[in-house]
Amino acid sequence: MESLETELDRARSLSVEHLADAIESIGFECTHCGACCKAADCGDTASDEEHTATAFPDEVRELQEQDEYDWRDVARPMPYGLTEDGGETFEWALQTDGCGDCTFYDDAAARCTVHEDRPLICQTYPFSVALGGTSQPLGEAVDSEGMVRAHECEGLGRDISRADAEELAAALKERAVRELEEAIGVRDNYEPVETDGVVVYDSEGPKDADGQPY
Repeated sequence: MESLETELDRARSLSVEHLADAIESIGFECTHCGACCKAADCGDTASDEEHTATAFPDEVRELQEQDEYDWRDVARPMPYGLTEDGGETFEWALQTDGCGDCTFYDDAAARCTVHEDRPLICQTYPFSVALGGTSQPLGEAVDSEGMVRAHECEGLGRDISRADAEELAAALKERAVRELEEAIGVRDNYEPVETDGVVVYDSEGPKDADGQPY
């Protein structure tokens, strides 16, 4: 198994041109359906399938600064590995509303309210790069071309301009690099915390559910 550092070197050497070629081959145009921002329709009860989009610590802070949000207004501990009594997790996810939709999605207007500052995972959906050390909480791929994987989205298979494909490819490469840098930071700054609550071990060290360092 390759080290995270080796995979990081591979991510940094990715060709944006080749990634753009793959994206063009698969095809994509956002239809603004909002499916990537929403959970399953929950009616009057919370959904069992919450929208889950990861965010790096600095991305959370950038969104905080937009409207002077509290940390928990923007992000929550990634639920995987947690129970009602607490537990440990290693990522942050964008906050959701009572239905499990992303809190930054305006359903009435069918748009993201922080579109210009949205995290890299949102910028690059529905694509990911097949590097083993990166985190890919997108589900199974429905199409692929080379190292590029495409995940469920009604916009797949549509024509995309070369300029848009290259912009998406550049963001996809940046995300692959950032995910591996984050993973290395988590490993290097890991300090076990004994608590009955929630601990999020991110690249900056252990934090509580409000984003405060232990």
